[in-house]
Amino acid sequence: MSETTRKPFQFSQDDVRIDKRETVFQGFFRMERLHLSHAMFAGGQTGAFERELFLRGDATCVLPYDPVRDEVVLLEQFRPGALWRDQSPWLLELVAGMNEPGETPEDVAHREADEEAGLTFRRLEKICQYLVSPGGTTEMVSLYCGHVSTEGAGGLYGLAEENEDIRAHVMAAEDALRMIADGRINNAAAIIALQWLAMQRNRLKEEWS
Repeated sequence: MSETTRKPFQFSQDDVRIDKRETVFQGFFRMERLHLSHAMFAGGQTGAFERELFLRGDATCVLPYDPVRDEVVLLEQFRPGALWRDQSPWLLELVAGMNEPGETPEDVAHREADEEAGLTFRRLEKICQYLVSPGGTTEMVSLYCGHVSTEGAGGLYGLAEENEDIRAHVMAAEDALRMIADGRINNAAAIIALQWLAMQRNRLKEEWS
C-alpha cells in the first residue's frame, strides 16, 4: 500500500512508549513532564524526547438558546489567558464548568446553568466533544446546546468563594453570530457552538418550540 492511500488512525496508545512521568508543578492545576517516544509513519521509533503536559481535567460548555425568541445567553467574565492581547480580557463565553468526579457532563451543565446564569435547561442536545489543545493539555470539552426561556434572564452571577464575577447577557442569535464575524467572540467553545446553532436553528425552532 502506498503512503498516499493509507488511511488515518493506524496507531494507538500502544504505539507510545513513556519511560518517565514526573510532576513539575502542582497548584490549582498540575503540570507533568513526560519522557517518551512513539512509532513513526515511515516505520521505526522516534528518539526519546520530553514534553510538558498541562493536566487540567475535562469540562462541559453549554450554549443556552431560546427557540421562541431566537435568543442566546452569553456570559461575560475576566480570563487571565486573554491578558496582553489587543483586546479586553473580559470575554463572552458559554455556560461552563469543570467536570467533578462522579459527575456526568449533563450534571455539570445543569449545575453551572444555575450558578452562572440563573437558568434551567429544559433539554440538552450534544454538539460534540473536542480536545482543547492536545499539543500541551489533556482537557476535553463536552459541548451542548441547552433549551431555555430567556424571559427575565440576564444579570450578575457567580460564586464568591470561587472568585467568579459574571454578567449574563441576553442577545439575538444573529447579533452573537455577527460577533464571531467581527472577532469580538474569539474563544473556541463559543465559536463552535454558535456556528453549530447557525446550521441547526431552523430545526431547533421546530423541535423545541
